[in-house]
Amino acid sequence: MECIFAAWKDYEAMKDTNVQKVIDSFKYREERGMLKYGVNTDRTDLNTMEWLQHLQEELMDACVYVEKLKTEMFLIQEKENGRDR
Repeated sequence: MECIFAAWKDYEAMKDTNVQKVIDSFKYREERGMLKYGVNTDRTDLNTMEWLQHLQEELMDACVYVEKLKTEMFLIQEKENGRDR
């Protein structure tokens, strides 16, 4: 039994900090969502099409965020390339 606990201690010490950050973000979003909307994804008032609509809207938002960041990176690179000349 002690061997299992020793292995667990090693596992605990080796946890991926990036995974932990994602887990913490999920927990924070869950709490924030409950405070803001008073519901979670266990709700039963939406049908499959409504869930798909929510998903599509979230993914469209994500595409907008990606495009904005791409534009910012392009402008930064252009500025940096201008300094090199």
